[in-house]
Amino acid sequence: MSFDALLFLSFGGPEGPEDVRPFLENVTRGRGVPPERLDEVAEHYLHFGGVSPINRLNRDMIKALETELADAGIELPVYFGNRNWHPMVEDTVARMAEDGVGRALVFATSAWGGYSGCKQYHEDIVRARESVGERAPELVKLRQFFDHPEFVAANADAVRRALAALEPGQAERARLVFTAHSVPLKADEQPGADGRPQWYSRQVAEASKLVAEAAGVTDYDVVWQSRSGPPQVPWLEPDIVDHIEALHGQGTPAVVVSPIGFVSDHLEVIWDLDNEAKDKAAELGMGFARADTAGTDPRFAKMIVELAAEHLSGQPPRKLSLLAAAGCSTNGETCAPGCC
Repeated sequence: MSFDALLFLSFGGPEGPEDVRPFLENVTRGRGVPPERLDEVAEHYLHFGGVSPINRLNRDMIKALETELADAGIELPVYFGNRNWHPMVEDTVARMAEDGVGRALVFATSAWGGYSGCKQYHEDIVRARESVGERAPELVKLRQFFDHPEFVAANADAVRRALAALEPGQAERARLVFTAHSVPLKADEQPGADGRPQWYSRQVAEASKLVAEAAGVTDYDVVWQSRSGPPQVPWLEPDIVDHIEALHGQGTPAVVVSPIGFVSDHLEVIWDLDNEAKDKAAELGMGFARADTAGTDPRFAKMIVELAAEHLSGQPPRKLSLLAAAGCSTNGETCAPGCC
């Protein structure tokens, strides 16, 4: 198939104090999040001047992607659109139509299945195309990449660097802890493309296993962070801060945290991990090191180009697990029966 462009589709984030509350209202619309929780999260953003790093980091990834595409001899302009803040995906798709784009690939900055990690990006595509109307380009979303060799290798090297950053003598007894965004248990129990439940958490567990093996680590944990729903709704647990306390109680002297669920150091990484988790470890006298996210690694842009090549030239998918390569769809349609 021929394509005219690539749409880099992400979550979005505020770029000034006046953006924070409207952004959070966009994120939580229809989810029943109490106002006091929004106030709490708003303070996290205001702690950093009301600016989330996510848009800047996405623009950096886009520059790296443009370079990688050029080096591969692929002439595709890259457009940038967000779900929750400017540049909004509706505006970006309208500009693509004005530029004469008829068919485009879509890279979503989530490696995972599930509603928030995959299906909601399909909904973004549908909403954006509907807002543009009959001029809207055909949009083909690239597949999930949690087990792509380049993604795994980038995360594994980040784990090695974090272990090496610990104080002398701590690395040998440090606990490796992978963390990803928590979701409600009800959402995680929805059947995946293979009909089995816990599609999102199974992918996170699989990716963590692959990264630990590549980094040469045999013992590790998978935990969760950043829950935001009503307190009476059960979410995936344990929370990263609670888990650090539990590790301390077991005599663990140091912890290395790998934010495998995130592709860049946006606010949920720098607040929940670089502040709350790090401060808890310091309070308990534990060593702490946080691994880099994969998005700044040159292999991340290479991975995106490989995902695109699966459509541009029929390159076979490179995967390190037997879990389904789901998430690819056209115009936001369901990619597989029961998926997400």
